[in-house]
Amino acid sequence: MQNKIPFSTYAIIGTMLFGMYFGAGNLIFPIQLGQLAGTNFWPALIGFLVTAIGLPFLGILAIGLSGSSGLRDLASRVHPVFGGIFAVTLYLTIGPFFAIPRTATVPFVVGFEPFIHPEQVSLWLGVFSFLFFLIVYYFSLNPAKVMDYIGKYLTPAFLVFLFCLIGIALIKPMGSFGDPSGDYTQMAFMTGFKEGYNTMDALASLAFGIVVINAIKRQGITDTKDISKATLKSGIFAMGLMMLIYSLITYMGASSVTAIGTFENGGQIFSAVSQHFFGSFGAILLGIIIILACLKTSIGLITACSEFFHKLLPKVSYKSFVFILSFVSFTIANFGLNNIIQFAVPVLMLLYPLAIVLILTALCSPLFSHKQSVYAVSMFLTFFVSIIDGYSALSDSLPGATVSLLEAVKLFYIDYLPLYHLGLGWILPAVAGALIGYIWPARQTKPTVRKRMMTQQ
Repeated sequence: MQNKIPFSTYAIIGTMLFGMYFGAGNLIFPIQLGQLAGTNFWPALIGFLVTAIGLPFLGILAIGLSGSSGLRDLASRVHPVFGGIFAVTLYLTIGPFFAIPRTATVPFVVGFEPFIHPEQVSLWLGVFSFLFFLIVYYFSLNPAKVMDYIGKYLTPAFLVFLFCLIGIALIKPMGSFGDPSGDYTQMAFMTGFKEGYNTMDALASLAFGIVVINAIKRQGITDTKDISKATLKSGIFAMGLMMLIYSLITYMGASSVTAIGTFENGGQIFSAVSQHFFGSFGAILLGIIIILACLKTSIGLITACSEFFHKLLPKVSYKSFVFILSFVSFTIANFGLNNIIQFAVPVLMLLYPLAIVLILTALCSPLFSHKQSVYAVSMFLTFFVSIIDGYSALSDSLPGATVSLLEAVKLFYIDYLPLYHLGLGWILPAVAGALIGYIWPARQTKPTVRKRMMTQQ
């Protein structure tokens, strides 16, 4: 066992963790938030940081401090069957079905599509995504090297190019903050709070937990308490770096309206800011930033998913899963970014409340003596809200996909469930479920389960 862990170890693991989290979406959401928030910069930014940084940090802690071996182990505290289903669903969602394909389509749409004739977009998307996933496949083959690839090389390179853009924006401000618009006028904090969900990092934190723990173990740290301590310190380093960059990017967006005007999405804003400072070279700089951001995130996701599925199906090798996931992601990427987002949002709206409640109950587990009924009932009641959230998102994107019974339940929630109109309707059912589970009589057949949980803590 390694008695004294140098700060450099925490820094490298923290940089790796930051690199896996910080993809293209983490660039485009805060810069757009800055433009829309304007003079309400601070409340909007604070709300955004609570969900974009606070929840992912808690997710990493939930894995590290609970002593769980990964997401499936943690989710099995609800029930073993739920643990398997939830883990597989989440890994497929942030893996080959949605998040990984998006890592190829976002840099193509932002950095290359504007310069391609519309009739040739599909062809060049195929070429770009093939080369992209070929690189991802190569760097994901050896999970022991992921910390080196992401923590030592890709992330520092990404930060150098990003700070070239941020630095000049600080030295030569584009203008003063404009007036807030939309919901940022009256509800800046809550709007920023909900915008932080779009990063999807709370879901990713549960998946990345196994990568972080394995990286820590490869540094010779094997004691459970030392692993928890390393997870905490590495997480603080990563989230501190994210907080700094989020703040600077949001400032850049808030000060950009006078110089470049407003745009529909953060990718267009970044492109305009790059061209404002660097002219035609700005497109090249932005392309490098976006590709590096997405490459490191994609490698992290492929590695996490491959390790999970290899553990689930040990007869299939890790390298085989790397190939399968890379190929499936390449195929889905060629359906285009809009189609990926259209079908991803309903699934995310279903999973996100469940993931948050799992994280919070895991962290509070010692307070209720790791009682399984607390996990089970809180997640059970949360599901009845999150399934309607997912259905609402699906019916919004596909108007024909409406079910009269679910519509009636949705209207009931809107009329009677507190905070539902804010997208936080799951909070009261989750709390009520935890209280019901706490007073629920303990079954005599469960002490072994609780003993295992207490041992992990």
